[in-house]
Amino acid sequence: MFHKKGNIFHRGSQDLVSAVEYREAVRSALTYELGGAGRAAKATIKWTGVSERTAKNWIAGSYGPSGEHLIGLMKHSDSVMDVVLELAGRHETLAMQRVEIVRRELREVLKVLDTICAADDASSET
Repeated sequence: MFHKKGNIFHRGSQDLVSAVEYREAVRSALTYELGGAGRAAKATIKWTGVSERTAKNWIAGSYGPSGEHLIGLMKHSDSVMDVVLELAGRHETLAMQRVEIVRRELREVLKVLDTICAADDASSET
C-alpha cells in the first residue's frame, strides 16, 4: 500500500546502502581505476554503451549505474567489483577473489622463472 503523501519508500533495514554512498563508491572506483574524467568517461562508454552525459554523471557521482550497467562495469573493472562486494558486506568473497588473483599471478611468474632456468641450464651445458 502506498503512503498518502510523498513518493519515497522508507527502508526497514539499517543494512541497506544509501544512494549517496552507492554513487560515491562507484565514482571513486571508476576514477581510481581509470584516472581523469575524460579517460574514465571513454572507457565507461565503451564498457556499457551509455551516452557520454550518463558516463560523466556516474563519474561525478551525480547518479549511479542501474543493475545491467553495473554488471557491465563489474565485468571490466576490478575496482568497481571490489566496492560492490564491499558495499554488499561480502568481505570473504572479496578476499577469496584477491587470493585467486595472486595465485594466477604467481603461476605466471613461475612460468617465466621456469623458462629462464631452462635457458640457463641449456647454456651451461654447452
